[in-house]
Amino acid sequence: MSVETASLEDLGEELGERIAQTPEHEAFVEASEAVENDAETQEAIEEFEELRQQFMMDQEAGRADRESMREVKQAQRELHSMPLMEEYLEAKEELQEKLETINMAISDPLAVDFGGEAGGCCQD
Repeated sequence: MSVETASLEDLGEELGERIAQTPEHEAFVEASEAVENDAETQEAIEEFEELRQQFMMDQEAGRADRESMREVKQAQRELHSMPLMEEYLEAKEELQEKLETINMAISDPLAVDFGGEAGGCCQD
C-alpha cells in the first residue's frame, strides 16, 4: 500500500491494527484482563488507591508524615509483588518499549518526536 493509493489515516489505522497483533500488545491485553478479573488483585488495588488518596489529601492539608508515606510505598510494593500485577507491569513495560520503537521509526523521517510533540502545542 503506497501513500498515493492510501490516505495517511488508512495507514495509521493499519498501523494500529498491526500493533494490536504484536505479541507485546496481546500479552498486555491478557495481563490486563487477568488483573481486572481477579478479585484478590482488585481488592489490593482498591486498598492501595484508598491509602494513596488519603495520603494525598493529608499532604494537601499539611497532615502527611513520613510514616504515612512509608505505608503508601509499602502497600505499592505489596501490590506490585502480586503475581498477576508483576505480569501486568512487565507486559505494560514491554508494550511501552515496542511503542517507543515504533514512535522512533515514525519520528526519524519527520525530525520530530511524533508521539511526544506532534499533537502538543507550545512545546519548548
